[in-house]
Amino acid sequence: MEKKTQAKLKIRKGDLVKVIAGDSKGSQGKVVEVIVAKNRAIVEGANMVSKHTKPNAANPNGGIVKQEAAIHISNLALVDPKSGVATRVGRKLNDAGKLVRVAKKSGEEIK
Repeated sequence: MEKKTQAKLKIRKGDLVKVIAGDSKGSQGKVVEVIVAKNRAIVEGANMVSKHTKPNAANPNGGIVKQEAAIHISNLALVDPKSGVATRVGRKLNDAGKLVRVAKKSGEEIK
């Protein structure tokens, strides 16, 4: 049996990203969660879906709840911390000799 390796994801929890494809195209938000196994991420305020919920202790009436659904990583682009535009992500050794993510457009280090 072959062992499938997971590609290194360039987007992490807490990053500011822009949706570049799909119904939520153009919207920006912070990454709430990254689902590595499925190459997907949940972005604050993007890809909103209506979820029908049964009545429970937390929500006694039940009803329809709006919540974010996962978006494929390929439909997201990181927002450049310097200029605020969508950019690709590279990796570079910093002064301390640590491998860090950098924005391709400005060369700025991504925190």
